[in-house]
Amino acid sequence: MRDNSLQILFLALLIIVAGCQTSTDSEQANQPNQTKAPEASKPKIPTPTFNADSAYLYIEKQVAMGPRVPGTPTQKVAADWLASKLREFGAEVTVQESTVTVYDGTKVPMYNIIGAYKPEAKKRVALFAHWDTRPFADMDTERKDEPILGANDGGSGVGVLLEIARQLQKTPANVGVDIILFDVEDYGVQLAETYCLGSQYWAQNPHKAGYKANFGILLDMVGAKGATFNQEGYSLLYAKNIVKKVWKAANRAGYSSYFPYRKVSTITDDHLFVNKIARIPTIDIIQFDETTERGFGDFWHTHDDNMDIISTKTLKAVGQTVMETIYSE
Repeated sequence: MRDNSLQILFLALLIIVAGCQTSTDSEQANQPNQTKAPEASKPKIPTPTFNADSAYLYIEKQVAMGPRVPGTPTQKVAADWLASKLREFGAEVTVQESTVTVYDGTKVPMYNIIGAYKPEAKKRVALFAHWDTRPFADMDTERKDEPILGANDGGSGVGVLLEIARQLQKTPANVGVDIILFDVEDYGVQLAETYCLGSQYWAQNPHKAGYKANFGILLDMVGAKGATFNQEGYSLLYAKNIVKKVWKAANRAGYSSYFPYRKVSTITDDHLFVNKIARIPTIDIIQFDETTERGFGDFWHTHDDNMDIISTKTLKAVGQTVMETIYSE
């Protein structure tokens, strides 16, 4: 009995020691995961103040060049100026040059101009606008076959994005930002596919292989006096969460009156092809009210689309809202 008791006691001690060793080995094996520090989040950067007077001057400069119609000498002058401004504001610039065929079979040059901020960043926001102007004033009562100046339709979105570029150089955001200016947007008639040729080309042939952005914001006709920006149909279909994000940003920035929670019909614009082809969830900030006769304003596609209709108050509301969205990321 005594010998058996000693044997039992000895075996018990061995089990205890083995158990302690196993526990210690396990703890040591798991120690690196348990002690790994969580990745530090980047501090929020206060949103800079958007300068609407500066944006206004960028629109005025475009209009002073005259109509920026594809296939005219002014097209190349304007393209070079836009690329030089983005370089001046510290962007890594790519000019995507090609030839596209417009609705009547005419081949015209195309210049998509891209300015990248923090090109190494994985998280990216794409900001879009078109810079070309309509080659004819089809909604006017006179001089219908002459091109328009396009202060609002063509100039305003670009003016806002150039000012945002200037601010990004002074105060970099936490995320990468790509400013993408599309050409040959407004050379179409009737069929949707005859419009937005620059964005269709870019969506099929991005400036960088495999390019992706977390989301995109298109600005089109964002400078007119008294404009408001309803929630457009394709934006809600493809990027509902981004609509919510931007409209909340407008509220935080104090511009909710410019961004009512009102849904409107779908509009064929550059964002449609960015969504369908490039599959980047993108919204359209655009003046559109389908309860009015023309929807886009009485000056739309007429010779009245000039500097007289541009408002710094509207530019401020849009520019500050977009910047609030960017700097909140």
